[in-house]
Amino acid sequence: MSEANSVLIGKKPIMNYVLACITLFHSGAKEVSIKARGRAISRAVDVAEITRRRFLPDVKVGKITIGTEELKSEEDGNITNVSTIEIVLTR
Repeated sequence: MSEANSVLIGKKPIMNYVLACITLFHSGAKEVSIKARGRAISRAVDVAEITRRRFLPDVKVGKITIGTEELKSEEDGNITNVSTIEIVLTR
């Protein structure tokens, strides 16, 4: 999976990310990877479901990968665990 076919989920409105997924599929991508971590995980699931159900019914969920990243705090150096998810949509 190339990084060009990835949508990184942040704090923007959900429809911005849905539009990004649709654009990637219409430009010829066979797979689109939706990646998020922390509180954005629920937004990533929403993006995948809205893309599949409302706009591109021929798209299926290929695989879902979950994990944990360790982030080091800038100010005090504490290590925090942050959950991650990657949802691969395939056509």
